Amino acid sequence: MNYAENLRKSMMIYAHTVQGRPVSEWETLEDHARAVAIRASAFALPFEGSQAAGLLGWTHDLGKMKSRFQEKLMGAHNGESHSTEGAKFLIDRHGGLGSLLAACVAGHHSGLPDISDLVRRLKDTPALEPPDWMPNPEPLVRSGPMRGMPSHFSVQFMIRMLFSCLIDADELETEAFYTVQEGGSVDRTPARVTPAHRDAFDRYLEKFTNATGLVNRLRSEILVHARAAAAQKTGLFTLTVPTGGGKTLTSLGFALDHALANDLERVIHVIPYTSIVEQTADVFSRVLGPDQVVEHHSSFDWDGVTDDEDLKRLRSVTRNWDAPVVVTTAVQFFESLFAARKRRCAKLHNLSRSVIVIDEAQTMPRRFLRPCLAAISELVEHYGATVVLSTATQPVLTRKKGLDVPEALENVCELAPDPPRLYRALCRTRVIDAGPLDDEALKKRIERAPQVLAIVNNRRHARALFEQIQNSNGARHLSTMMTPAHRRAVLADVRARLDAKLPVRLISTSLVEAGVDVDFPIVLRAAAGIDSIAQAAGRCNREGKLSGLGEVIVFTPTADGSSPPEDVAQMAAIGAKVLAEHRDDPLSQEAVAAYFRDLLWSQGKEALDAALVGAEGSAQKIGILKTIAESGNRYMFPFDQIARAFRLINDAQAPIIIRGGTWGIDDDLLSKLEWAEGAGGIARALQPYVVNVPHRIRLELEQTRAASIWREDLFGREFLLLDHKELYDEHAGLRLERFDEMGTLIL
Repeated sequence: MNYAENLRKSMMIYAHTVQGRPVSEWETLEDHARAVAIRASAFALPFEGSQAAGLLGWTHDLGKMKSRFQEKLMGAHNGESHSTEGAKFLIDRHGGLGSLLAACVAGHHSGLPDISDLVRRLKDTPALEPPDWMPNPEPLVRSGPMRGMPSHFSVQFMIRMLFSCLIDADELETEAFYTVQEGGSVDRTPARVTPAHRDAFDRYLEKFTNATGLVNRLRSEILVHARAAAAQKTGLFTLTVPTGGGKTLTSLGFALDHALANDLERVIHVIPYTSIVEQTADVFSRVLGPDQVVEHHSSFDWDGVTDDEDLKRLRSVTRNWDAPVVVTTAVQFFESLFAARKRRCAKLHNLSRSVIVIDEAQTMPRRFLRPCLAAISELVEHYGATVVLSTATQPVLTRKKGLDVPEALENVCELAPDPPRLYRALCRTRVIDAGPLDDEALKKRIERAPQVLAIVNNRRHARALFEQIQNSNGARHLSTMMTPAHRRAVLADVRARLDAKLPVRLISTSLVEAGVDVDFPIVLRAAAGIDSIAQAAGRCNREGKLSGLGEVIVFTPTADGSSPPEDVAQMAAIGAKVLAEHRDDPLSQEAVAAYFRDLLWSQGKEALDAALVGAEGSAQKIGILKTIAESGNRYMFPFDQIARAFRLINDAQAPIIIRGGTWGIDDDLLSKLEWAEGAGGIARALQPYVVNVPHRIRLELEQTRAASIWREDLFGREFLLLDHKELYDEHAGLRLERFDEMGTLIL
């Protein structure tokens, strides 16, 4: 009998050690495998995946039976993988379907591999006999989404869901073992929506009981109507409400009521812009309590951060979204649905039996629209989720409205009472097409109006325009290159001046359209898509306080540096066509529908599934759905390839800490944080003073020593601290072009 066989038959086999403690207190592989199998099975119960998830739990650590791995635990040597043996076992016992489950086991410490690569890797892996304590695997039953003749999309989607069940169960059970060993207790109660959340929502609404005026009356009507619809069964819904009609609270009220009516577990609110995740999370926290709401940005990666007590809960709930209410970004949500990495996939199983509100649904990325719609339908049809598409400008996404792709949504129910009537009742502006305007003409219009908002299509133009009018009374500037503290201060000042009837002339990028609550009598909007013009109109006469209609003046900028990005230019061209064809009311539902039909069909069906892969300048387009369909014939899904292709933002953002001046972190607080413990608390303390820049800019800042790595001991290389304070302007924020002036960097 060899050493491995001797271990298997007569000795304890361990999964986890406890440093400095006798082996009798270590966790056996049998105990760990059983715990993971039970928890993973429970996670998969809502979509009938318990058998497969349980099998993954039993087999994921089979490689730890190897003598070399047990010797590693004893300290004999370092390094010995343990994920391929269980994968090999699954393929040998379960054939083609086993190869898909094998991907989950092989990737449970890294990520789902491409199946073709995995099969090659496993050719040289010796077969390992399972231990006596492992249940004899029964033939896999095709249940849930795998029943009958499932689509290839459904098959690969369920594998991601099963992978999520395995890795979340594995991490939670491992954490639980060590927590108990350290003398702590483990709360295994999952977080979920309860009647107490609905009661808190009702109490919050009491403060608006005596609100008067047409707008408030309509907001109340919309809320009551949507909540009355909450008793319906799970499915697809739209919430089409004009800007200012109270979509945020209405969607939360519906979601809480609907979750309780259908025994759903959580509410997930998906927002397109990082800049308003905090804003929405703050609103929900005021309604429900701060410990009931988790905000999960896409720009901060908690992996590799040193452990501390303050961080444990934050990292756990942002990893798996085990919270009653989660507020996250569209990047985080949609990229996770096609992810392969362990960190991104852990949360997926908690999307089942959830209410998912996709706010500003018109911003779903066009080149990924078909895969996104396919995933939404999959969640609703097979995973017991409800999805609400919430927006003032509902895109054409249903077959009934004319979207001619296989992924077009079906059986969609509207939650708002008569959206065309609501639009007419809440229409508080008129749109005027001013044609081409150079900056001199634009400046004159801005200076002529005591209270005016001007929105342009890029930061450079916004800054140049602000510099031309900065000596005007009430001139203000807003940009994503400002710290959150700076932006909040500007907006607070703008609102105060508006309320006091003082002059205020705000120059901004489209940032101000992202749910920012301001109310100007006149808005100037650079030519853009009809949806963007509608968002701009939502900042004009928002509360209906003017005796007449507010003015939204659309213009085509002609100044140098005012050209929009390519995709915005295309939207602007289609928007101009709609403006010309619907002069009486270019923001009507008919005009919006015409705009989206033109936008979605201007480049054909292929443009709605066109991921970019490869280096910038030589990137190639591939179809996510086409790749899944072609590889699914032999269940050879390229999970990792799909994940790398499905990137909503090609150049991810990196955080730069601004210090000093009016809007950066002051030296006293920075000094305290340099010696503080508690990574979660430190990160939150830094958040008001951080500007996010593309990684290529971050690299140049670091290489030219304009910025340096901060607290590498705690955060790795996550944060850079801006050393050249001159790069941050008190009015315009981070001024990257000043590198030229300083002679340190040419962008």
